[in-house]
Amino acid sequence: MPLALLALAIGAFGIGTTEFVIMGLLPEVAGDFGVSIPTAGFLVTGYALGVMFGAPLMTVLGTKVSRKRMLMLLMGLFIVGNLISAVAPTFTVMLIGRVIASLAHGAFFGIGSVVAADLVAPDKKAGAIAMMFTGLTVANVVGVPLGTLIGQSAGWRVTFMVVAALGVLGLAGIAKLVPDMPKPEGVRLRHELAAFKNVQVLLAMAMTVLGFGGVFAAITYIAPMMTNVTGYADGSVTWLLVLFGLGMVGGNLVGGRFADRALMPMLYVSLGALAVVLALFTLTAHDKIAAAVTITLIGALGFATVPPLQKRVLDQAHGAPTLASAVNIGAFNLGNALSAWLGGVVIAAGMGYTAPNWVGAVLAAAALLLAVLSAALERRADSADSADPVAVTAQQTHSVQQQAVVHN
Repeated sequence: MPLALLALAIGAFGIGTTEFVIMGLLPEVAGDFGVSIPTAGFLVTGYALGVMFGAPLMTVLGTKVSRKRMLMLLMGLFIVGNLISAVAPTFTVMLIGRVIASLAHGAFFGIGSVVAADLVAPDKKAGAIAMMFTGLTVANVVGVPLGTLIGQSAGWRVTFMVVAALGVLGLAGIAKLVPDMPKPEGVRLRHELAAFKNVQVLLAMAMTVLGFGGVFAAITYIAPMMTNVTGYADGSVTWLLVLFGLGMVGGNLVGGRFADRALMPMLYVSLGALAVVLALFTLTAHDKIAAAVTITLIGALGFATVPPLQKRVLDQAHGAPTLASAVNIGAFNLGNALSAWLGGVVIAAGMGYTAPNWVGAVLAAAALLLAVLSAALERRADSADSADPVAVTAQQTHSVQQQAVVHN
């Protein structure tokens, strides 16, 4: 794998740390600004909304510059947002800083996925994407616990200064290691938008929303579930989340490896197993050891879907993949927000703290059904093309043209 992927992974590590570390620092931030915990929670919601809307916005703005330069600009935006958060005199200013930092999130992973895939051979694209996302998964194992510890001992402002420093390191790495890949000629905004007319692109994004949403339906409420149902002490939740993060790291690497060999079968296995494990979590949540194992499996199976889903979008939006790739990153956050809301609904309805696990299982199962539908539609389209001599001739001509471009 090219060394440039390390620079992308460092940027991903910083972004992943700033996204999740705030959850462990809400009491400290709320206390300093004199706001309630629910009000401080807007720092989480605001970030998620910034990712959703910032992904397409920043990607569209970046169509005029090279991908390397856009990645550098996004890391600069990330640094500025975290510095504002670190020195914010009021809660409102900190919220603004969080939103500014979030605007870089979706576009960075979207454009970074395209760059990572372009750096390697066709049979290693999913593995390259997984390598970049390793930075995000490792952030949950190392960055978030360490950032929480720093924030609780030295102050939360120091945490955001450290995260900004990570952004500087990522920016320097991109500038030094990522090759200067020019903006593809002939690609315009209307070409990027045309990808959303492809039903396969929309199905892949729907799988992203539902599949990863299944994970966060359970994990969002992991603290009250583990303390009230399983019987863990409050201080144990941090280490349970570390297990979840370790599962994410392993699942991400496995998903990337096998997606390059058999993408759709990888999705079938990971989504199907995820639905089963989430359903079983309603039972295993009553035993400490079983619950810890289940949490690790949820992290592994959930992130095993990320490289194949991202590569699926890139494959189906070929020719203009950048915007679709970035929007798919926003789809992950949409799934997080949707599942967290649905999990809260079932808890508020008096169904108990394990009820979100059933919500997650249903969402993952729905994603599996969409995967089966997507494959069936693709097989039907391939059969129709093979039966149409005009389509076959056009496909052969397109292949020859592509080979000529590569040769030139």
